[in-house]
Amino acid sequence: MPFFGSGRALLAVSAVSLFGLCYAAAPALGADVENPANASSSARSGATPPGVQSVFDCRALKDAPSAHTPVQWFERSIWAAHCYVYEARAVRISGPNVVSLSLSRDIRDGVERDRLHILDGPNRSLVREGGTARFQLSESGDAAAPASPEALAAHLGKLYRFQFDGQERIANRTALRLLMRPADDMRYGYHLWLDQATGLVLKRVLLDEQGRPLETYQLVELTPPELYDGEVRLRQPDSSAEPDWKPSWLPPGFIAQPLISMAGAEGVSRQHRFYSDGLVTISLFVEPVPENGGLRPGVHQLGASYAAVKRLEEGDSEMQVVVVGELPPDILVRVADSLEYSRTASRNGLSKDSSSRQDALERGSSS
Repeated sequence: MPFFGSGRALLAVSAVSLFGLCYAAAPALGADVENPANASSSARSGATPPGVQSVFDCRALKDAPSAHTPVQWFERSIWAAHCYVYEARAVRISGPNVVSLSLSRDIRDGVERDRLHILDGPNRSLVREGGTARFQLSESGDAAAPASPEALAAHLGKLYRFQFDGQERIANRTALRLLMRPADDMRYGYHLWLDQATGLVLKRVLLDEQGRPLETYQLVELTPPELYDGEVRLRQPDSSAEPDWKPSWLPPGFIAQPLISMAGAEGVSRQHRFYSDGLVTISLFVEPVPENGGLRPGVHQLGASYAAVKRLEEGDSEMQVVVVGELPPDILVRVADSLEYSRTASRNGLSKDSSSRQDALERGSSS
């Protein structure tokens, strides 16, 4: 996918991120394969098929005990995001921008197929097959087993505070409101409306540090969801060799996930590193500065996400660094500023730009 080389590339990242927003409360999460209501149950015995990271046996939802606590409802929403087939209409509101969407979700032979069609502006559609990978707790990020629901809940419990916040009618369905408050000032909070019958996310609001809405995604029409009668298989993420760069600082709770190699424009090498706290992600990209000058250093806004852009010098080459995530912009700038190359183990990175995070923010732009 073309990524760097112009400001349009940042908008492409924003469009692709709609998948995580529309089809799951937490795109980096997964759930136990045997029993969605038992966080302490073990993974299914037997070898996982080649190319498959983990399996959801959706039939377990038929006889699963009712969820009662906020954490149990959150775990149920993850199962629902993988195990139900439906069609829907939705709106995404980010500041003054409102986008209407058509969603279609199907499962065939255990493989998820999601289609998102943007109903406003240019005729655009996005298709994804194979679902999303489960969060991995290993610090290495390469060969870790997916986190169990128990481990995942314990991890998120250190970073967010879960609580019920009443009920509401959304898309003509009864929804439970679930509030997730961050335990620090390094991430945003979330307000989720979960369908009481299935656990599907009917509405999601991203909240800033003061609890004000940054972005809202809401279903406005939903066909009766149908539970898939079988197993859903999640693809094993592609892995590549350890890159020769990494940040020396990350917000608490963020862990390296499987690495991805991406081909740059005209064969230019690009390195991508991916981190998650189990709910939100940080993507880091490094590549040689394109001939057209690349992206302007500073902070760029992508709806509710931000991208921190800076330059590094590696020998005779100038590198472009982009850090993207739904996090406060100064946190993304701090991650970019901490980048180190393992070959030199330079604690301050290789950048000759010693400007502060505030300078970077002042140079930023909003798109």
